[in-house]
Amino acid sequence: MTLVRLLPLAVVAVIAAPAEAQPVRPFSMAALKAAQAAGKPVLVDVHAPWCPTCRAQAPTIDSLATDPAYQSLTILRLDYDHQTAEKKALGVRMQSTLIAYKGRTEVGRIVGVTDPAQLRAFAATALK
Repeated sequence: MTLVRLLPLAVVAVIAAPAEAQPVRPFSMAALKAAQAAGKPVLVDVHAPWCPTCRAQAPTIDSLATDPAYQSLTILRLDYDHQTAEKKALGVRMQSTLIAYKGRTEVGRIVGVTDPAQLRAFAATALK
């Protein structure tokens, strides 16, 4: 096929492609405050790479970032070992903590949950 014949197909593919959800992003207070100021739903994932519970949570949280049902959710991953000031500012005491915000309002906090259905339901609280 020639390039001229392929071009219309490429245009249709781009137009028909679903909107991409945001990837899980590294946590910063600036990113949290910007999302809150914009009234966005936010999920903060307090993660430690050595933590088995965090490792069990990660695939579900990562999948939320590509799920169209959660495309408006901003997911920020806080490094439990290296972001001690941020962790203290959020009142976090343990790794594997998830905090949901709807704009500036904290709507929930869970620790140690690994069940995918419960994690998805918890993340959805920020969207309601």
